[in-house]
Amino acid sequence: MSLQSFRTLGKSGLKVSPLCLGAMTFGEDWGWGANVDDTTRMINTYLEKGGNFIDTANIYTNNHSEKIIGDVVGANSSVRTQTVIATKFANNVFPGNPNTGGTGNRSLMTNLEHSLRRLKTDYIDLYWIHSWDFSTPMEETMRSLDNAVKSGKIRYIGVSDAPAWKVAQAQTAAWFKDWTQFIGLQIEYSLLQRTVEDELVPMALELGLGITPWSPLKGGLLSGKYNRANQGKADGRFATRNGGADLTEKQWAVIDELDRIAKIHETTPAAIALSWVNNKPGVTSTIIGVRTVEQLNANIAATDIHLSAEETASLDKVSVPPATFLQEYKDMIPMLQHGDIEINGFKPAAIPMLADMQPGKY
Repeated sequence: MSLQSFRTLGKSGLKVSPLCLGAMTFGEDWGWGANVDDTTRMINTYLEKGGNFIDTANIYTNNHSEKIIGDVVGANSSVRTQTVIATKFANNVFPGNPNTGGTGNRSLMTNLEHSLRRLKTDYIDLYWIHSWDFSTPMEETMRSLDNAVKSGKIRYIGVSDAPAWKVAQAQTAAWFKDWTQFIGLQIEYSLLQRTVEDELVPMALELGLGITPWSPLKGGLLSGKYNRANQGKADGRFATRNGGADLTEKQWAVIDELDRIAKIHETTPAAIALSWVNNKPGVTSTIIGVRTVEQLNANIAATDIHLSAEETASLDKVSVPPATFLQEYKDMIPMLQHGDIEINGFKPAAIPMLADMQPGKY
């Protein structure tokens, strides 16, 4: 596999690379990103290696991220044509103005026009709802997005960081009203964030949404810079967000297993972690956030990794999240419904607590 092993995003004809270049690190405005020269080199390197998918947001580095992409990609028509640009709206970049945040029609149109200007393009390939707005009627949001698609200013729509039930509600309403439907779901997903597998991932599979995981390395925690030898000393976004790098034993277990498998493949733990998430059911393109060309090349190496079934199972086992109510109950349903009957090649495991149940006895 390579960056040119393109995948269609959800139920659409939009073809994207298996790794998406995340632009939250574009610009130093937030104190930890890459400068303009380094960012420009990263964009050019990614495109030269065959990548075609760049993801940003109106809020990233105080709008600077979109402007950098506009200067490098949007301003060059031939480069723009071959590049899929995704950006987001909902977060407010105009402090004090209640109508420039959220997903109402006025907010959408205002932010869309500003993003188009900064990106130096007359259309956006994929426009994401950055986070769900519970203060705006869902119908207003979906109708406004549909109008923007019909106007030609955006081509496709997606949704990020929203409850499964709201996404399903919106997708169903769009289907019934013949509005534009979501083709993508952007969620945090990694070996250390698997709670999305409870409802969000199954929903995406059922409704035809291509998943684009963000923070697949958990803010750098799975990049290889954290290990038992330097415990508490490594820096990075994870340490900054969490007030240090004191890890739990479960986190260390995942890091240890990544390191073990990385040595077998003669690669980095980051490449193994990216390969794991990029091959999970429903995942189309994994968003990588880097600050240097060296980090970019190391992450791209994940496209050459082919984990064995045993290696994948080992990573699954060491990273399994606590079971939710639905997951615990789901294990009992096949036995309650069908007993030990095999259906579609699946035979339920015996559950001790149900052993004495004898339906139909009387």
